Amino acid sequence: MRGNPLMTPLKSLSLLLDAGTDLSAEQASMAARELTLESVDDLEKQAFLLALAQKGETAAEVAAFASTFRELAIDPGLSDLAGRAIDIVGTGGDGAGTFNISTAVSFVVAAAGVPVLKHGNRSITSKCGSADILEAVGIRLDASHELLQASARELNYCFFFAPAFHPAFKAIMPVRKALAAEGQRTIFNLLGPLINPGKPAYQLMGVYSADWVTPLSDALDALNLTRGMVVHGQPMPGQALDELSCAGQNVVAGVGGLKCVQGALDFEAAGLSPCDFEDLSGGDASENLAMMQALVRGSGAGIPRGLWDTILLNAGVALWIAEKAEDLVAGVALARETLESGAVADWLEKVKAFYGQN
Repeated sequence: MRGNPLMTPLKSLSLLLDAGTDLSAEQASMAARELTLESVDDLEKQAFLLALAQKGETAAEVAAFASTFRELAIDPGLSDLAGRAIDIVGTGGDGAGTFNISTAVSFVVAAAGVPVLKHGNRSITSKCGSADILEAVGIRLDASHELLQASARELNYCFFFAPAFHPAFKAIMPVRKALAAEGQRTIFNLLGPLINPGKPAYQLMGVYSADWVTPLSDALDALNLTRGMVVHGQPMPGQALDELSCAGQNVVAGVGGLKCVQGALDFEAAGLSPCDFEDLSGGDASENLAMMQALVRGSGAGIPRGLWDTILLNAGVALWIAEKAEDLVAGVALARETLESGAVADWLEKVKAFYGQN
């Protein structure tokens, strides 16, 4: 492939994509590595990403990209916790402007005793991303590996700030930004939730499109996840959510030990009530922090009932995935008990003390 000086590896793979050919796992992995090279021209990278998006990414291609970037990521040194840890994350890109649901859910799950290895970045598409609200409650994004390891063991929680763990992405960033500015989605819109450097065995993953629910569950299976679920919310016609909610319908696909869970998810069976989409709205970091503080007081006072139930739903599913609860009903019950008992508020006080002393 390197024999022709005018035909670089990435150009050759782009030609295959232009012809509608799916890449093998080996070819997709090669492409991922080529994209990380400073020596490869940005126009070649852009042409490849556009060709892949136009053809349509397969589950095998996404899994190969994810596996490659996992290999290239910096190891945080938490393999001893990974086998019982969970990540709760969405792809973003739904444009819904909701409260930081997955972050609130991760607090509930950690307070309930499940290690949470969360991976994320600052928000590009919303007023307050996960990193923003984490900073607001006192969790440092610039934590050293030693501090992250201590946080994971003492608090059942740590946050891997993506730029600090994926140096390989530096050479791709200009192209990603240029394409994003044009409104062009690429495979990188899907990869973030798949490349957690801590490699937790469990995952609740939300995606912005129902079309990706099954392919991404297949991709997570290819990455040997123990148990997981890929989910998509449809709260109202014309609106998508990269998480579950009590507004409208939810589509799910189980992974690993939950592979049998497919299709619609009945949250009413867990004692939760349907709500309006407006109940899920969020604001900027200060507004969402106030809502978070109201949430952890344990009564639900001060936040819409639909948001309270939506957090219980997502936390219940996460606890079910992580084998802390035997099913959705038990998971929601445990999430409710954890919130109403004040355990999450107590846990957040420990977080503030931990990061305040370190």
